[in-house]
Order: sequence, then structure tokens, then C-alpha cells
Amino acid sequence: MAHARAHVQQRRQAPAQAQVQGKKKPRRFYDYSLLFTIIFLTVFGLIMIYSSSYYNAQVNGQPPAYYMIRQAQIAFVGFLMMLVISKMNYHFFAKFTIPAVVVSYICMFLVTFTSLGIEVNGKKRWLGTRSLRFQPAELIKITVILVLAVIITRLGKKINEWRTWGMLAALIGPLALLVTINNLSSGIIIVGIAFIMMFVACKRKWPFVLTVFLIMAVILFAEPIALALEKIGLLHGYQLERILVWKNPEAYSQDGGFQVLQGLYAIGSGGLLGKGLGQSIQKLSFLPEPQNDMIFAIICEELGLFGAVSVILIFLFMLYRFMVIAGNAPDLFGALLVVGVMAHIAIQVVLNIAVVTNVIPNTGITLPFISYGGTSVLFLMIEMGMVLSVSNQIKLEA
Repeated sequence: MAHARAHVQQRRQAPAQAQVQGKKKPRRFYDYSLLFTIIFLTVFGLIMIYSSSYYNAQVNGQPPAYYMIRQAQIAFVGFLMMLVISKMNYHFFAKFTIPAVVVSYICMFLVTFTSLGIEVNGKKRWLGTRSLRFQPAELIKITVILVLAVIITRLGKKINEWRTWGMLAALIGPLALLVTINNLSSGIIIVGIAFIMMFVACKRKWPFVLTVFLIMAVILFAEPIALALEKIGLLHGYQLERILVWKNPEAYSQDGGFQVLQGLYAIGSGGLLGKGLGQSIQKLSFLPEPQNDMIFAIICEELGLFGAVSVILIFLFMLYRFMVIAGNAPDLFGALLVVGVMAHIAIQVVLNIAVVTNVIPNTGITLPFISYGGTSVLFLMIEMGMVLSVSNQIKLEA
């Protein structure tokens, strides 16, 4: 009798236990594939920075690993920041929208119109001191991503209205213009990020398609357009020279075309499998500052076509992971954050490789995670933390 009662009580408790089990917190998704990709690209970048810069470092009186160590220190700090940010709720970042815009405008004003802006190699892009400085343009890229994600989410269907587009242009346009004055490549990236985020969010697609055709026309007729803009003062002489060099680098082999030609020589001499890691000839004072914008040429020379294609495939895999996270994001805000970061990485990779291969004029743009540049890698890590934060909020079905 007692055994029968215990059996009945156990059967009654079974549904209750099942209900309790059903209320367990769902498992969270954390994109370790993306995390390992970031680690791989960063470590590979450090190896290539050492390989491409040890000669120049010694010529300048520094230890052979000088550039690699500096990059590694900043990358380590950025990596820790990325891990912390990835465990935060990404909605928390929306609170910093207005402060980020205000700080961005202040930084660009200080760089452009005051003596606090530091000029290096004829380009006034930095704030700080000669030994410790950062590029506000990198901060502005994150600011644009955050601002557009917040505004598009809050406006909803109103984002398709012309007046909304005008409001966004009035908010972001002056900021992008201030960046473009001294940093054309970053200005292009900022506009490109806004373009892709708006394209994804808006139902009206024809203005974007028309813009793409206009850009293609500008590239096709770049030389006469540049000459006309230079005459009326809208284009600086060095910017015009870049376009003329792009069209005919051999004619400027001892001047503006020197870097382009040396980069092409490096790419061409690499062959299928390359000369071997550390065996580049062009980095021996032929290619100026090979650890910076032209590092992809050194990759091609030392690792060949195989290495170059492998790097491109890794970036494509990273973009694929962004698409997976954006497609499964818990809400529109999270999806737009990821789309903005994806646009940034995609545009910067395409522009860098296009510049190195002379497909477009030289604009001075780094290869994400690989080129030497402390500000770039630090803010890239922050962006990666935001993406991983979105992935961490994705709930997996039991």
C-alpha cells in the first residue's frame, strides 16, 4: 500500500519536474569560430609585421622586433577589451550614442583647426604626442555604426522617408567631411559604412543602385574629373597626383609612382608559393614602410599567390560569420551593429588590396588586423567585442 502511494506521488511530481526543467535558461551562443579567426589574423599580422619591418627598424636604430612588440602590446590590450565587451549586453552601447557624436566632432575639430593635431608625412590625422597618439577617424567609424543602428531601430519604417535621409546626412555628413579633408581613405570608409547600413535597412533600393553606377562612372573618367576639380580648388595637388600615378605609374617611377611600382614588383616576384617567410627583397628599403599599407604586397612576395588567396579566404570566412550572427541576432539593433562592422571590414579589405594591386588610386589604407597601426587594431578589437556581444545574446533551442 505504501509502495503504491509512493508510486502515485512520484507520477504526480513528474510533470512538475518536467515543467521546472522546461523553465531552465536557454543556452547562449558565443561565436568561437569568429573569435579564433580574430586571434589567427592578429597573430598572423604580428608575424608579417616582424617579417616586413625588422630591416627598417634596424636602419632607424631600433631593435628588429620594435614594430611587432608595439603592435603586440596594443593588440593584447585590445583583445582584453574585446573579451570584456563581448560579455556585456550590446544594448548598453546605445547609451553612448550622443556622447560618441559629441566627442567625435570635438576630436575632428581639434585635429583640423588647432595645433593639437599632429602632422606626420604631410598628413594631419592624429591627436596626442609623437610617441602616444591616436587617429580620431577610427573612433568615428564606430560612432557612425552605433548612431545609424540606434536611429534606424528607433525610426522604423520612417527610415524610408527622404526627410530622414536628409537628417542623417546633416548629422553624419559634416563629420565625414572633416575626416575626408585630411584622410580620404577613412572618409570613403565612413560613407561606405553608412551606405551599406542604409541599403540594408531601406526598402527603396534604386537610389543606392544609381549611386553605384555613378561611382563606376567617376572611376572610369577619374582623370578628367580630377583635373577639373583641381582647377576649381576642390582637389589638392597631391590628390591629383595620386590619380595621375594610378593611371600611369611608370611615368612617375621616381616620384609618386615609386611605391606603387615597388608593390607590384613584390607581387609579381612572389609567384605561386612565394620566396619564403622573411625572404622579401622589396622590404629592404625599396618599398617605403612595408609594414603599413603595403603589407599585402610583402605577403604576396613571401607567401606567393597561395598566401594571398588564403588571407582573402580567411577574411571571407570572417564576413560569413558576421552574416550568420546578423541573421540570428535577437533584434534589429543587434543585426545593424553587426552589419555596420561587416561593412567596415569588407570595405577596408577591398580598398587595401585594390590599392596594393593598383586597381584604384593610392589612398593610404591599412589591412585590418595585419597592417601596423595601434589605433586601428585597438578600435577593431572594440568592434569585434560588439559583434561577439551580439552573438552572445543569441539563444539556442534545446
